[in-house]
Amino acid sequence: MPHAPTTPASPPTSLRVACIGGGPGGLFTAIALRHALPGAEVDVFERNRAEDIFGFGVVFSDATLDYINRVDPVLQDVLNAHGRHWDTIRVHNQGALAAAAGNGMAAVHRRTLLDAMRERATALGARLHYQHEADVAALDTGGAYDLIVAADGANSATRARFAAGLGHTIDTAAVKFIWFATTYELPGLTFLHQRWQDGNFAVHGYPIGDGLSTFIVETEEATWRAAGLDRFDMATPPGPSDEVSQRFLEQLFAAQIDGHPLVGNNSRWANFRTRLTGRWHAHTGRGTPVVFIGDTVHTAHFSVGSGTKMAMEDAAALAAAVARHPGALDAAITDFEAVRVPEVAKIQNSALPSLSWWDHFGAYERGLPPWQFGFHFFSRSISAEKMRRRDAAFVHASEQAWLQAHGHAVLGTPLKVGDLTLRTRLLRSRTPADDAIELSDGAVTLTAGGAALPLYAAPSLRTTRLDAATTTALDALCAAQPDAVVIHGGNHLARTLCAEHVRLAHQRVALIVDDAEALAARRATSAADCAATVVLSGRADAVAFDTAGFPTPR
Repeated sequence: MPHAPTTPASPPTSLRVACIGGGPGGLFTAIALRHALPGAEVDVFERNRAEDIFGFGVVFSDATLDYINRVDPVLQDVLNAHGRHWDTIRVHNQGALAAAAGNGMAAVHRRTLLDAMRERATALGARLHYQHEADVAALDTGGAYDLIVAADGANSATRARFAAGLGHTIDTAAVKFIWFATTYELPGLTFLHQRWQDGNFAVHGYPIGDGLSTFIVETEEATWRAAGLDRFDMATPPGPSDEVSQRFLEQLFAAQIDGHPLVGNNSRWANFRTRLTGRWHAHTGRGTPVVFIGDTVHTAHFSVGSGTKMAMEDAAALAAAVARHPGALDAAITDFEAVRVPEVAKIQNSALPSLSWWDHFGAYERGLPPWQFGFHFFSRSISAEKMRRRDAAFVHASEQAWLQAHGHAVLGTPLKVGDLTLRTRLLRSRTPADDAIELSDGAVTLTAGGAALPLYAAPSLRTTRLDAATTTALDALCAAQPDAVVIHGGNHLARTLCAEHVRLAHQRVALIVDDAEALAARRATSAADCAATVVLSGRADAVAFDTAGFPTPR
């Protein structure tokens, strides 16, 4: 839980602050600072007109709003008055529906939120300047400001000025996405999947009010090119939307949105970029501190819906830190980073499995039956037992689908590996030598490390997909048609992706040797919960844990 904002112990401090960027991060910085330091002078500079709003909806989990509301209720007020709320997430695929409840969320049109935040910031005494291209050097002239806050987004010109000292990195997703709205009002967060020739298109959609729903489409690059959607000139200045893609997608998803049109707003294909930054501040030549917040220094995939929330939490934490250290901005910034950097890291780490899922969704849709595809989606970062607490009926339905297909409960389903049959999908492992691992169900023992049962050491993966060297090595192993491939080492995401490649690309049996990190990554309650989730979702055929440290249910 983030640190709660605090009221300064000392009298209000006069502070001159310039915020570059009039989005939610910049505006909430002004709101939070005026609350924390009523004597502060805050100017917000936005290069566009107030009426120029790019994008459509912003979405929030009910569980994430408390910290922001303690600073100012503007967000909650807007959601209550104009937002759309839901509890169930729906996944449509091949005519089937997988729906899981217990996921309270709300969304609102970005324009509605920004209008309310502008009104609130102005009422609190902040000064807003539109059609003003703010430049750090100009703002720093003559010592006009004590603090500059850069909230100018993922393509921040301010960050670019100081890039050499920030340790900024970018990881680009493999799939393409484009952001539209539709006049069809979806019932809540809804995922639509549609095959086209040999590829797949998928939609993230949710209602935002004003008769609109956000409609984000993703597809693999090969499918995007095959559909002829790569012809829009991306050198065109911001503004015009890709109308060829708009018409194509309207037709492709016509049945699922009842023939409603799509609505464009600077809608163009792109690849999502995950941004990480080691240092969130810099100093001008005069020594004025510049603090970066929101998308300027960190992004998390829109499937976890956290970008606006993280920017607003950054703003709240910065204002609270400045209030705790009146007259000592460097100390305040150090405090701010100590609070926010680990919090954002947690969100970005939890977003990685979700982003990875979307980088591979086409293979999952083509390789898994619809019920399993749905369970695979919902279990990308949470275990079956954790999901059961939210929606027991959904997990039960998935387990019943497995039972109907296999005739046994998940972990009690026998698994044939060569001439041997394992009685359970939850195994114990032992490492008798560096180049061998023994797997046992208590009666039958398999030794991995030979031609019949090769042992593959997964990499330590910090991106969303396997590199070419890994997939080539797995392809070579599977080409020999082994009884199974045993995957160990690396981290949980890498092991899972390796196992999925073995199963989906080569239809070979894949066994994972997991550890305590896997339980934490999936928020599992026990080894059995972790293994059941992995097997039920189709990620692997069985899971083993080390005998010496075999986890027990908590």
